[in-house]
Parts: sequence; C-alpha cells; structure tokens
Amino acid sequence: MPKVLIAGASKGVGFKLAKYLREKGVDVVAMLRSDDAKAKLEGIGAAVVKADALDGGAVRAAFSDAGSIDAVACTVGGKPGDTARADYPGAKNCIDAAKAAGIERFLLVSSIGAGDTRRFLPPPLLERLGPVIDEKDKAEAYLRESGLKYTIVRPGGLESDSATGNGILTETPSVLGGIDRADVAQLLARCLHFGSAVGRTFTAVDRGKVRSQGDYETVELS
Repeated sequence: MPKVLIAGASKGVGFKLAKYLREKGVDVVAMLRSDDAKAKLEGIGAAVVKADALDGGAVRAAFSDAGSIDAVACTVGGKPGDTARADYPGAKNCIDAAKAAGIERFLLVSSIGAGDTRRFLPPPLLERLGPVIDEKDKAEAYLRESGLKYTIVRPGGLESDSATGNGILTETPSVLGGIDRADVAQLLARCLHFGSAVGRTFTAVDRGKVRSQGDYETVELS
C-alpha cells in the first residue's frame, strides 16, 4: 500500500480512512485546516500538515511539506447551506497540488447523485442536494481531465454506526442505499490498493441497504 495523503481527515470518511489505513500499517499524512483534530490523528500515528483546502497556495505548500507521497485521497466537502463549499474548489486545489508534486494516483470521494446517478435520486432529495451535487460534478470532471490515475467513489447515504463489512462497489447507476463511513473507508482502501480501480467511478453502498431500480452488478477489485 502506498503512502497516502488524506485531505479532509479531521472527521467523517476522511478520519475513518486514516484510522483504517494506520491499522493496516500504512503511512498516512493528514491535511488539516486547523489544529482541532491534530492530537486525535497523531494519536493513531498519522503525520499532520496544515492547509485550508480553499487556499491553493497553502495546499501546494502542504503537499510539499508532506514529503514523498504515493497517493492522495480527497474527502473534502461541505454541508447543504454552507456559504463557501470546498467540494469543487477544494478538490481542484488538491488535484493541482498533486500534479505539481508529481503524485499520479488520486482518489476522490464524491457523492451518490453525481453524474449518471443523478436521475435516480428521489425528487425531494435531489431538490435538497442539487447544489452539492453540482459541485461534486465539477470536481469529478476536473479530475477526469487532469491526466492523473484517478478513482472516484460515490458513497450512498452516510451513517455512523459500526462497520458491517458488507460495503460493495458497483458501476450500476440506479443503485441507491446507505453505508457506514467505516465501510466506505474499507472500500476506499481497496481502491487505493488495486490497480484495477484506476480510471473508474463507483457507487459505494451497504449490501444490506441497497435500493436499486432493477438488477445491478458488484465490482470485485483484484
């Protein structure tokens, strides 16, 4: 497993990924906007660099300070109603910094509803998440055009229970459902580990919580 820089590691999927990778003995560098989560991340053995994802110069400096990095996992984002969302500009700054640092492998955490999954969202959910999904779409498109060896993962509805071990990846756009953040982290780690994930976009859901309009196929990486 490569040395991984995680942007947005202070909480949520980013922290779960940092924790899971460290448990597997992987070197992790966490990029944080503030010191609030620094002790927590250092406590699991992650190194820490500081940068606001919305500040392109600071992100490039943080990537440089991180030393030799093999892969970037970008989990930055925001919430509906935020006045300054990092979903697109933050991801763009990380993509640009990765290219400047010569890092080829890039994993982007997007959202179910982006791209070809949008038309399958229930109208009330689409109305609420539309602005968020628009930003995710732009981030995805920018990454695809970057020339980096990318993987995009679109988690379903995120939950905060214990991992079930039933997380799946699929390329069937009609699949909806929920998934725990810890299960997303395990799927992200697999995407980083297996070269067959490069150049692909996946939906991530829990096998026991799938709501699909028709048949779907799971992806087994190897």
